[in-house]
Amino acid sequence: MRLWSLHPGYLDPQGLVALWREALLAQAVLRGETRGYRNHPQLERFRQHPDALSAISHYLQAVQAEAESRGYRFDKSKIAPPGPALTLDVTAGQVAYEWAHLMAKLSVRNPELHRQWVATTEPRIHPLFNVRDGDIEPWERPPGGRA
Repeated sequence: MRLWSLHPGYLDPQGLVALWREALLAQAVLRGETRGYRNHPQLERFRQHPDALSAISHYLQAVQAEAESRGYRFDKSKIAPPGPALTLDVTAGQVAYEWAHLMAKLSVRNPELHRQWVATTEPRIHPLFNVRDGDIEPWERPPGGRA
């Protein structure tokens, strides 16, 4: 499961569809509707908010809006009704880590999109998040562990 802090506009079609499915799974976990993935580290960032279900709903709304802008039909009725607007913090180190991770994925899976985005030095982030100083988030599990 990867719930990107980056704006979903950077994702290729496969990545956007995967994000939608994974975020819907995250919503099901936060609702208590599934036993799988309950301890997935990507969910920690949402659980830190007092209204975790509303946070994932707002997250899903932005993913659905990006899909709609591309002409996809992601069923917005699957999104739980969100509460009042809210934001979550994400560290600059996490954004940099995710950007490098996405560029590595796109270099293999979609070289054309990789060429389009690789020179980006300050990627946009998902509208749910505010960037603050800091290293990779404690819940991130980089391959090979932390340096």
